[in-house]
Amino acid sequence: MQSEAEVRLEDRTEIKTGKLILVGGGVRSGKSQFAADYALGLGMRRIFVATAQAFDAEMVDRIARHRTERGEDFVTVEEPLQLARILREIVEADVVVVDCLTLWLSNLLLSGRSANDIARAVDDVMAVLSLRRYHTLLVSNEVGMGIVPESALGRIFRDCAGTTHQRIASQADEVYLAAMGLVLRLLPGPVTVVRATARAGGDKASSAGSR
Repeated sequence: MQSEAEVRLEDRTEIKTGKLILVGGGVRSGKSQFAADYALGLGMRRIFVATAQAFDAEMVDRIARHRTERGEDFVTVEEPLQLARILREIVEADVVVVDCLTLWLSNLLLSGRSANDIARAVDDVMAVLSLRRYHTLLVSNEVGMGIVPESALGRIFRDCAGTTHQRIASQADEVYLAAMGLVLRLLPGPVTVVRATARAGGDKASSAGSR
């Protein structure tokens, strides 16, 4: 059985029209809001791929709240594990937001996948996205700037996240980092502040400067 990384050669002859955009940052850094705002300017047919799983009541409430906040701007698809498959199945879309990669990696680890398995899953996702059939914004948490995790599982997760970010950034058209209340465009250079994140009180800041 072919993996997604072994997509048909004829598929690779398609014209690339969509951008691959990586948006990273810490928790509550504004990265998800930035990605959603950016996506609004990339087309009317918008899909939001949510990788979260509702393991407890708090997460159930959180997922429901986020879906309400997105309103009718996006069609939401929930897929915690088979990210490459769902991205390949999406055809009628101008832009897809995946939020978030680190939850997806965590889901894979907790389902028993090894680091090598996860690396192959990332390759499968990149093979699908290499076709660039739509704009894709991948949201992820930067987890490598804190203390070394105490558990082996935590260290494997940190390493998987770091190598995944490197893999995606090497192919991305644009890379953004949300930090200290700002969103920085890292790629293409030079490094530029493109906008402030959401203001206190819930008001949205100015729209992405790269639209």
